[in-house]
Amino acid sequence: MAPTSSRIKAFDWLRGLAVLFMIETHALVLLRPELRTSEEGRQLNWINGLVAPSFIFAAGFSLALVQVRGAQGPRWPRVRRSLRRIGEVLGVGILVNAIWFPWTRQPEWLLRLDILPCIGVSLLLALPLLAGLARRPVLLSVCALAIALGLFLVSPYGELVTGPWADAVNRKGPHQAVFPLLPWTGYVFLGAAVGALAVGGSVRRLQWFLVVTASIGVVFARLGPFFTSVYPPHMFHATSPGNHGQRFSIVSLALIVLLFLESWMPERWKQGLGVRFIETLGMSSLAGYFFHEMLLYYQVGGISFAGLAKDKLGWGLYLVSWMGLVLVTTLLLKGVEWVYPRYEALLRRLGPAEKP
Repeated sequence: MAPTSSRIKAFDWLRGLAVLFMIETHALVLLRPELRTSEEGRQLNWINGLVAPSFIFAAGFSLALVQVRGAQGPRWPRVRRSLRRIGEVLGVGILVNAIWFPWTRQPEWLLRLDILPCIGVSLLLALPLLAGLARRPVLLSVCALAIALGLFLVSPYGELVTGPWADAVNRKGPHQAVFPLLPWTGYVFLGAAVGALAVGGSVRRLQWFLVVTASIGVVFARLGPFFTSVYPPHMFHATSPGNHGQRFSIVSLALIVLLFLESWMPERWKQGLGVRFIETLGMSSLAGYFFHEMLLYYQVGGISFAGLAKDKLGWGLYLVSWMGLVLVTTLLLKGVEWVYPRYEALLRRLGPAEKP
């Protein structure tokens, strides 16, 4: 099976699963504290540690795929299309910051690096390389992989940065960025390294490349104690190459399995309700992020769902709440599926006319 111009559904599935567990991760505030620290809670947190890497990895993959697929045509239209998508990510990220923080008094809060602003800025940083080498996908893949590994390896030094740039590269700045560029931009370049090879190649080639990235991750993970000894003191969970090596090795292995399922699964199964549900989450992941955040935390009359139920639920009610949030989010996404094609059609009508 060779990837064509159609979507590679394994990556939609990865994004969809990431959104599903992202909702679960954020809903953990509803669980009683002693349950969050129980053995089951710790195991769940370990799984949740794979959500952001998967989400960001898939963003880099998509950007590289778009650039390489359009490489035989003029460069500016595909760059412009990617810039518009990146603008949407940054726009929603700024909107979320505007909702949560006192930006009218302190406008700098709008630029706080949570996951969406981090993805948007990282994609902007990656775009020149991806657009410039789109016609040489193998070289692009090698360069993107080298940059990704370099970013993971220098990340502990980012914790030494102070002053106005601290928010960009670590969590210790004045606005305590949740997703600073180090190490998270590394996942964009790692995804781009895979996406560059997804056009005109076989699924088997993609799987073998993912075996390579998984193997590098395993090596990084095994070198965790060594990294701890040679780097300045740093937060292992946040910036250690050993910790992130374990994460991207697992994401790579998960993608190998998803690519196998995509090529093996009968078409009638792909059209089944469960698969289409995951695809809906994956194909509208940006909207999914926004809607579930608002459902959980947005206050109406000073009251939010999280405010009412925080630290109060047992496992049973927590699972019901998670599934309820997923259901309502999915219904809102179906509305977005109806609106978005009309929004794109409007942009095309308002945009510059195509040259003959």
